[in-house]
Amino acid sequence: MEPLGSYGTSWADQWDNGPDTYPTEPRKTGAGGAKAKYSKKVEDGLGKTKSAAITGMKKAKVGFTWIKQKYSKTTKKQQSSS
Repeated sequence: MEPLGSYGTSWADQWDNGPDTYPTEPRKTGAGGAKAKYSKKVEDGLGKTKSAAITGMKKAKVGFTWIKQKYSKTTKKQQSSS
C-alpha cells in the first residue's frame, strides 16, 4: 500500500480500463449568439417594466392628490361649522 497523500494509481485506475466519461477538452461555445439574443430580450423587458412603473407612479400621485383635496375639503367644512 502507498502512504496517504501519495499520487499513485487509485482503485478506479487499476480496475477501470474504459475511457473517461467526461470530455478532456472543454466545449467551445458560439460567439455569444445566445447571450446577445437573451440580453436583447431582457433589455426589452426592462424597458417595459420601467414604463409600467412610471405610469403606476403617475397614477399614484394623482390618487394622493385627489385624497388630499377631499381631506382638505372635509376639514374645512368641519372647521367652519364649529
